[in-house]
Amino acid sequence: MLDSCKLKSACNLPFFCNKKINTAGTSNADVPLPDPGMYQLDITLRKGQSLAARDRGGTSDPYVKFKIGGKEVFRSKTIHKNLNPVWEEKACILVDHLREPLYIKVFDYDFGLQDDFMGSAFLDLTQLELNRPTDVTLTLKDPHYPDHDLGIILLSVVLTPKEGEPRDVELSENEVVGSYFSVKSFFWRFQTQSLRLSDLHRKSHLWRGIVSITLIEGRDLKAMDSNGLSDPYVKFRLGHQKYKSKIMPKTLNPQWREQFDFHLYEERGGIIDITAWDKDAGKRDDFIGRCQVDLSALSREQTHKLELQLEEGEGHLVLLVTLTASATVSISDLSVNSLEDQKEREEILRRYSPLRIFHNLKDVGFLQVKVIRAEGLMAADVTGKSDPFCVVELNNDRLLTHTVYKNLNPEWNKVFTFNVKDIHSVLEVTVYDEDRDRSADFLGKVAIPLLSIQNGEQKAYVLKNKQLTGPTKGVIYLEIDVIFNAVKASLRTLIPKEQKYIEEENRLSKQLLLRNFIRMKRCVMVLVNAAYYVNSCFDWDSPPRSLAAFVVVEDMLEDEEEEEDKDDKDSEKKGFINKIYAIQEVCVSVQNILDEVASFGERIKNTFNWTVPFLSWLAIVALCMFTVILYFIPLRYIVLVWGINKFTKKLRSPYAIDNNELLDFLSRVPSDVQVVQYQELKPDPSHSPYKKKKNNLG
Repeated sequence: MLDSCKLKSACNLPFFCNKKINTAGTSNADVPLPDPGMYQLDITLRKGQSLAARDRGGTSDPYVKFKIGGKEVFRSKTIHKNLNPVWEEKACILVDHLREPLYIKVFDYDFGLQDDFMGSAFLDLTQLELNRPTDVTLTLKDPHYPDHDLGIILLSVVLTPKEGEPRDVELSENEVVGSYFSVKSFFWRFQTQSLRLSDLHRKSHLWRGIVSITLIEGRDLKAMDSNGLSDPYVKFRLGHQKYKSKIMPKTLNPQWREQFDFHLYEERGGIIDITAWDKDAGKRDDFIGRCQVDLSALSREQTHKLELQLEEGEGHLVLLVTLTASATVSISDLSVNSLEDQKEREEILRRYSPLRIFHNLKDVGFLQVKVIRAEGLMAADVTGKSDPFCVVELNNDRLLTHTVYKNLNPEWNKVFTFNVKDIHSVLEVTVYDEDRDRSADFLGKVAIPLLSIQNGEQKAYVLKNKQLTGPTKGVIYLEIDVIFNAVKASLRTLIPKEQKYIEEENRLSKQLLLRNFIRMKRCVMVLVNAAYYVNSCFDWDSPPRSLAAFVVVEDMLEDEEEEEDKDDKDSEKKGFINKIYAIQEVCVSVQNILDEVASFGERIKNTFNWTVPFLSWLAIVALCMFTVILYFIPLRYIVLVWGINKFTKKLRSPYAIDNNELLDFLSRVPSDVQVVQYQELKPDPSHSPYKKKKNNLG
């Protein structure tokens, strides 16, 4: 008997194979070829030798992908700065038939860039003897340059026939979306071959914990620029999860104070790869150094302060790392969901009741999403069909459904549950078409603010384009429930928003630049009109209005004076211009600044417009409380307490992340662009294929 085996996907997640495999006393002569889908291929990826150099330093960061039938079924870990890497990783692959060879492709990992190809080879499965371990040496080649020597890969393989049909497959972390849509499709294609979820495994929790990381500072980093300084930033990677810090200009001792979370999939922990870089405009960034954090060596439910020496460079990085228990994130069949189970529902309602205000302030609420079906999707394949699957995202939590092949009206009937950390988050549901040999094609998307959800109502959402500015073809049927503690949600509004570390970087767009300029112009015109209005009061264009303004001014105890130092502004502008090395970066910076300024003005306007009633009520309650406090306590004492708190914050908590409560509040208010993106479009009932069928029958 062979024990259960694990097939590692792109992020090294387990796939569970059938445990009952009888291989005693078999050979090629007496074992008939089983039916398709009845082979198990156990592979040990040993090492590589004399691989090709793809980086400027004459080395590479190699990793290996296995593919069968165009589907990626395994991805190894990355070995940094090594042309003779040793992996010693094992994979268990379920094979439909032996006609398809196993393709091995080697790549050089480049963070944020397209990975460089380092060579490929294939293994003919029909040449393997059954039940016999075989050592294989594969020569890597580039099809475009067949004469180039790209090194070799060493494997050990065992091919075993499987008897009977497998019975149970446990849904696991493979349903989490990273960059490996093809792995997901391989698993679900295998599952549809008469596999059924057992009652025990109908509901699966996907990750085992959360790794909370706070990047504090760097010390004595290596100078990479001619001025003896650097523009450092840091990249983090855990499996397929990535995070990139902000850039700190012209310093060797940067202060970042950034916090983010990774999902922890493996019980024993994992390795976080950390690299420090110097930003160079117009050319490739310079490498400063690297280090690693072994999570298996850290105790849980405790914050660890780590001072890490950078290898292959100079300096240290200071981090705070906390491992906590898993959040409430799961996936299940439609027949099994938390809110329909009376005991589970009561437990959830009790967890977020008003009486548990100060119990785990980060746990704000519970979200359940039923992804039922879609209708009238866009045809992405030449056959006039699509292979759609659905991705459900809440901040950095990303889950997905199985693929329904050759169908424009797929039914998924899946239930997803999420832990809500910020009630102002936006649920994003995206439909993709799966492709065998390239990335998935976009079919449509909807964005739904949690505060706009109507609990228990099944709704048809019109799919929008990538920018969420207009409709595309098709609708998706969802039923969403959200339960949250209003007091916790209010308190969380006054702390920084969670950064979305998988968000694409802004690119230069003429249309976007023009739109931001128009938005900025509107905000400026509001201020200009306000100035004209104030000036008209002094000109007595309207005597009653001017008289009222005069009375208000007379009642004021003191006037506020504003001073503007033009010299400081000119020097800041000059310093900003000196930092720009490329025209494209200037345009992107201007585009982003226009967007930020316009969004700031629009958010203030939308607060008073009651665009989000929860936030407007929160502002009113806060102002009323401040008014009552001001009635009993003089303003100077309040300012004194506020000042002492601000000035002593660094002494009381040296590694606290700086924040401004007012700006954090405004960051939750949507801008005009976001209001359009979140606006729900009305579906056209005449486009429903089910209605068309009824009309045709009639």
